[in-house]
Amino acid sequence: MLQKLTRPTLLLDAEKCRNNIRRMQQKAAAQKVIFRPHFKTHQSAAIAQWYAQGGTNKITVSSVSMARYFASHGWNDILVAFPLNLAEMHRFTRLAAEIRLSVVVENIEAVRALATASIRTTGVYLKIDAGYHRTGVPVHDHALVQQLIHAIDKQPSLRFRGFVVHNGHTYHTSHPQQVIDIHRHSVEALNKLRQAVSAQSDEMLISVGDTPSMSLVEDFKGVDEIRPGNFVFYDVMQQQIGACSYHDIAVALACPVVAIHKQRNEITLYGGAIHLSKESINNADGTPFYGKIVSLTGNGWSSPWPDSYVKALSQEHGIVRTTPEMISQISIGDFIGILPIHSCLTTHLMRDMITTAGQAITTMQSSK
Repeated sequence: MLQKLTRPTLLLDAEKCRNNIRRMQQKAAAQKVIFRPHFKTHQSAAIAQWYAQGGTNKITVSSVSMARYFASHGWNDILVAFPLNLAEMHRFTRLAAEIRLSVVVENIEAVRALATASIRTTGVYLKIDAGYHRTGVPVHDHALVQQLIHAIDKQPSLRFRGFVVHNGHTYHTSHPQQVIDIHRHSVEALNKLRQAVSAQSDEMLISVGDTPSMSLVEDFKGVDEIRPGNFVFYDVMQQQIGACSYHDIAVALACPVVAIHKQRNEITLYGGAIHLSKESINNADGTPFYGKIVSLTGNGWSSPWPDSYVKALSQEHGIVRTTPEMISQISIGDFIGILPIHSCLTTHLMRDMITTAGQAITTMQSSK
């Protein structure tokens, strides 16, 4: 398989990926919560079937385009977990006529737009901000939540489903216990909210979705539904948080070596920001890095090289800082692997991938 590569290529270890899926499915079943995984990480109908084989039948996506793609491959219970884009209302109404579609709102304008649309009965979740401060109704603003639920319940075509939260601030932690604490505080506040407005509706699911929490928390008490996405591949950021090990990371970007600069212990790769994105995290000294380096093997890749990382990216170039010992093992024209910082962005940019067994895996981006 490596002999056939000519340019930067995203490799997928299907066994690791299937194990990640199976482990999260089993965890959800053991905790008796609804499993509605987010498909924005892999964006692939082929990988989606690996979920289906384990019994998954409800999914989350991040756009109406993604919902349409997966609906065309047989998925018919889909939550678009991004605040409703009013400019795409016509696309939502068409899709809602075909499948069981749920949307996310956080303001009265979105509720009114849904109410005036010619739309089949649609599930509506409220987007709640429990500390991330990206968007959403503040979890402690019970009055606004009550107002929005009342507006939803007045519309015959809308069915209030519950509260959606993404605790993205878990990605800024440095220790697993911090992740667990964020999750617990969020769930506690969400349950206080549910209790405060319980007279407003018969159904109020609490739906949570960040991969660090879903990977590290063992007790989902107070949660009804989980929506993790990144866990399917994991990445270096998740490893640094403590949500996974390097062994769990299921994707690596294979890149050709185009230059070696022994005098400064650097390797230049054909593989840059348009392949990896410019997502970074910091080394111990505070300098950013953009991926960890691995050797590619016949059936996967090695553990990360010691003291080696992608130190800089431009559009097509990747600059690897490494050691004389590792440079001595590399030649111009070799392929080496990069474990990405953020697998969601790398997958989106690369559009498709190849398994370590040589199987092509396309995504919804492949035809674009």
